[in-house]
Amino acid sequence: MVREDLRNIAIIAHVDHGKTTLVDEMLKQGGVFRENQVTEERVMDNNALERERGITILAKNTAIHYKGVKINVIDTPGHADFGGEVERILKMVNGVILLVDAAEGPMPQTRFVLQRALELNHKVIVVVNKIDRPDARIDEVMDEILELLFDLDASDEQLESPTLFCSGRAGTASLVPHEAGRDLQPLFDTILSHIPAPEGDPEGPLQLLVSSIDYNDYVGRIGIGRIDRGTVRQGQEVVITNYHSDKPPKKTKIVSLYQIDGLTRVPVQEAKMGDIVCFSGAEDITIGDTICDPAVPEPLEFVKVGEPTMEMTFSVNDSPFAGKEGKYVTSRQIRERLYKELLKDVSLRVADGETTDCFKVAGRGEMHLSILIETMRREGFELCCSTPRVLYKEIDGVKNEPFEHVTIDVPNEYVGTVVEELGRRKGDLLQMTPNGVGTHMRIEYSIPARCLFGYRSQFMSATRGEGVINTLFDGYKPYKGDIQIRYTGSLIASEDGETTSYGCFNSQERGNLFVGPGVHIYEGMVVGINPKAEDITINPCKKKQLTAIRSAGADEKLILTPPIIFSLEEAIEFIADDELIEVTPESIRIRKRILNKELRMKAESKLKKAALAGKQTV
Repeated sequence: MVREDLRNIAIIAHVDHGKTTLVDEMLKQGGVFRENQVTEERVMDNNALERERGITILAKNTAIHYKGVKINVIDTPGHADFGGEVERILKMVNGVILLVDAAEGPMPQTRFVLQRALELNHKVIVVVNKIDRPDARIDEVMDEILELLFDLDASDEQLESPTLFCSGRAGTASLVPHEAGRDLQPLFDTILSHIPAPEGDPEGPLQLLVSSIDYNDYVGRIGIGRIDRGTVRQGQEVVITNYHSDKPPKKTKIVSLYQIDGLTRVPVQEAKMGDIVCFSGAEDITIGDTICDPAVPEPLEFVKVGEPTMEMTFSVNDSPFAGKEGKYVTSRQIRERLYKELLKDVSLRVADGETTDCFKVAGRGEMHLSILIETMRREGFELCCSTPRVLYKEIDGVKNEPFEHVTIDVPNEYVGTVVEELGRRKGDLLQMTPNGVGTHMRIEYSIPARCLFGYRSQFMSATRGEGVINTLFDGYKPYKGDIQIRYTGSLIASEDGETTSYGCFNSQERGNLFVGPGVHIYEGMVVGINPKAEDITINPCKKKQLTAIRSAGADEKLILTPPIIFSLEEAIEFIADDELIEVTPESIRIRKRILNKELRMKAESKLKKAALAGKQTV
């Protein structure tokens, strides 16, 4: 049976190409909002972090009704770090809308998400978005999309995918290039005509593949997935099975059942083949499980999600300021929160560390892990984080490391600086082509992931903020050897106390400070950056000795350089191996692992002796 009253579709694209903005207009024109209803921009990005950063982190479901057909639309993340979200969501749909910026063209994550869709033989609708940009180059971008489809071995049918020309912000779509439409009706009509309706047996035994998990403190885990076969009813007895597990089917019950309509979950008594549903009651449900009829437990195969490539150690905050700003500070609370995250994030891995106070957390990239840390600190957690480490693999007896495919768009005058630095970081130049009207260059590199640590902020400074850098996991390749990434040292506080103008003024000649006057610091805290590759201990808390000649008021004449304030990502890129980031709801501080100077010097001396002994042995 074919359900002509239903379509399931995902919107896929590179980050910032306008997916969520287009969905906004689809919701408005699909009648989800009243004509006079006030709505905020990017209504699907309902997470505070998503709204601040302008990116989609979690895949979102919505539904639009058009000409008697319900269109389930899933807005997916564009960042490769959240690729686990994209990979599993594609199992819920029958087709995709591939969104491409009319100026930037296909970018690394465009290739990533499109490749996943083509592997599943999904029908594709190509949408060239932002055609109203002054630098739009529609004809060239269409050629680049066709070239990309050829590169990814698209079938003849996929190569002939329909192309539309949209302005997501204006809410228009057109079938003709260089011509703005009046509304999104051409897009809706193309979805109905080109995307296949769900097909299956509505009378057969139940099969429902769980592709996403939500969590609610009242009902526990909520499974989200598409019904491949049969009908599911509220209160129905079912079993949980898994294609990749040998465990026997486990009995459970569907307590509550919901379908998505607009932006809300609507309770229903039953749902049929092809519907995307949310259900609770199956407490042990996880992503990749199949809900089946107890009489016919046939699990469905689940798409293999990419393995993590990077790891950080999260530990209990043990600084002198521990427990002063956070609500959740114990190892038990941190452990519970990390393992709870595993219920929703299929790309994350968590393991207990060497001690009871630390945990190894592995993810798909720096942004993936930093989003988790930022989310936890906003929830009231206090913790310490180590430097990121790449995860190595041994393949055929050879040590391999993860590589990144780096795509850079940069003004011509900065090309030399970028090429020189990436070459020093062991990057291999793949190609360099003029981009746009000849004022910019697109450079592509293959480079070890660890060699990019700390480069993003350096890149933005070197290109005066005009460069754009994108990375995509490029597989595992043989280890490229040791490399020195950081050429600067740290300025370390020598004592606990409150910084003074006098102390900061005397300290700033050693380097750039991270703190201004009137800030509470502790011994071993990193309070600045030294241009030379060595650590220096300073005392920004030093007070002027007052005499009959010197007065406290003389401090007003001191000119202080504004302190550098790091974001979480910048702090992760900056810290050395012997440093930690102290993350609390109110502060982000950098500190040494060993706070006391004497103990730190002894530990460094032992490491040097051990390294020297190792060299002599070799």
